[in-house]
Amino acid sequence: MYGHYSKDLGDFARKEADRIRQAKLEEESKEAPPPGFKRYEKEWVTTLRSYWTWVAQKFFGNVGEDWVFLLILGILMAILSFVMDYCIFRSQEARIWLYSELDGYPAAQFAAWLIFPLVFILFSTGFTQIVSPQAIGSGIPEMKTILRGVVLKEYLTFRTLVSKVIGLTSSLGSGLPLGKEGPFVHIASIMATLLSKLITSFKGIYENESRKSEMLAAACAVGVGCSFAAPIGGVLFSIEVTSTYFAVKNYWRGFFAAVCGAIVFRLLSVWFADEETITALFRTSFPIDFPFDPLELLAFSFIGLMCGFMGALFVFMHRHIVFFNRRQKRLNYFLQRNRFIYPTFVVVLISSVTFPLGLGKYMAGGITTSQAINELFSNVTWCCGDLSVDNEHLINHWRQYNVFFSLSLYIVMMGPLSAG
Repeated sequence: MYGHYSKDLGDFARKEADRIRQAKLEEESKEAPPPGFKRYEKEWVTTLRSYWTWVAQKFFGNVGEDWVFLLILGILMAILSFVMDYCIFRSQEARIWLYSELDGYPAAQFAAWLIFPLVFILFSTGFTQIVSPQAIGSGIPEMKTILRGVVLKEYLTFRTLVSKVIGLTSSLGSGLPLGKEGPFVHIASIMATLLSKLITSFKGIYENESRKSEMLAAACAVGVGCSFAAPIGGVLFSIEVTSTYFAVKNYWRGFFAAVCGAIVFRLLSVWFADEETITALFRTSFPIDFPFDPLELLAFSFIGLMCGFMGALFVFMHRHIVFFNRRQKRLNYFLQRNRFIYPTFVVVLISSVTFPLGLGKYMAGGITTSQAINELFSNVTWCCGDLSVDNEHLINHWRQYNVFFSLSLYIVMMGPLSAG
């Protein structure tokens, strides 16, 4: 009985396929002009079509598809990065404004300081989980896996892009000590994949798996270049991500795309922000005629050495925190069933520590992260000397008890909180 049914079903499928094929051929024959004739077009349409064909062949054939693809990728990522930074900055300013408007009501200030980031983080968690769970996390481990030839479904789709962009903007807008470098590398890779599918002229780039890996490596460089306006750092990061094998010909791809993205990113700051010209993202104001004393090179070397050790310590702490969470099977199962508990715990902990009327007043808790970084780059003598009004206002954020105590406390507290 089963064999008879399978045979009848196969015959029916073949007949149905023949019928559909025949109907398609008849439809095409009706639309096509008779043999020996061409479809009528006006002369200007024919001329325009021929010119466009010639320009397209010369442009994409001689210049190369890679240049155009990487140029468009860098520009799009720069625009996206600028828009995200603007939304993040406004959200963080809104938190500070809400806190200052409740001056004189400490309980209300603490509630606003706690609830504001909690709403953003819970929205980011829920939105990402509903739209595309593949957007959870930084995305760099997944990109390393993809660049090594492993196919991960739904990690480079439009749904993941929307989920990643909105979730990342919401998370950073909460004011928590988070960064966008890792997630933005994932976003750049998704954008490169979607761009190749959207523009038919670039179709050949992703038909070959080796070309696909090359463009994804360049996208990693664009992600870093658009985050910090640092194209050389983006190329070095793309080499780090693809550390097993990195073709020499990919250097210019990553550098060209990262330079395009970094330049457009800084130009947007000039056109739509308060920048007067193209400058570094975190610029200094050292005098040109006497920027530093030669003896200060020893201090700079010591700072670099300590930053290297602190970076290794940060990675060590983060790794052990991740391993600890993975070993707790019951806790992981419970948190997976209740996904809002862990983000709520993290937000409550960080907000309580950074509350400006509490411990946060000793580590500039009343300003945003970007403002704190700009103040740390300022060319001001913090411990002694006469200060102007603006510099006095700057130092007051870090001088509630002692400048060195505040800076040390900032390092000690923000490091573990960011690692967790």
